[in-house]
Amino acid sequence: MYEGVDTIVLFEELAYGDALPVRWQPIAGSLDPLELASAMEHNLRLLQACAAIEEHGNGDKPEDGSSNGHELARLDLKINLLLDLVGQLMVQQRPRPAPLPIRFNAVGAAWRPSGTPPRPRERGMLEIYLRECLAQPLRMLGEVVSLGSDSLVKVRFEHPGDAIADLVEKLAFRRHRRQIAGVRQPRRGLI
Repeated sequence: MYEGVDTIVLFEELAYGDALPVRWQPIAGSLDPLELASAMEHNLRLLQACAAIEEHGNGDKPEDGSSNGHELARLDLKINLLLDLVGQLMVQQRPRPAPLPIRFNAVGAAWRPSGTPPRPRERGMLEIYLRECLAQPLRMLGEVVSLGSDSLVKVRFEHPGDAIADLVEKLAFRRHRRQIAGVRQPRRGLI
């Protein structure tokens, strides 16, 4: 049965799809191994933070019917609101690129840049700002594998490591699961 949700796939893997601020930074030569290790450690912490925010902000009812569960849910909502407000203030201080439709997973990414597209076979760092409340972007090293006539850029990432790949896959899966759940929920208040 068709659920009304298309599965987002890229490089034959489930992918995360959204309109997010994205920036391509070309890299000439090779990256310093220490710089690359630092970027991967940053990505790991960023993805862990994103997972923690999504886990607590999923809007599910508390598992137990106790007042403690309701109090925790209320506090969680307030913390998420505070994080969103802080994120908006940070964006005002440090402007981000305009959001663009993008699909990505642990293997690669595809998007249509608003400016001059990167060249085929160009190496670079793709920066993806996952959430407003997270100041830094996910930074994935990759190479442009195709540039379509419709300006669709496809980048294949250099393997980011098992831990980061696993977290990116879980991010895509949670997004897909939320999209399906949103379609299945009956609409209320509509005439």
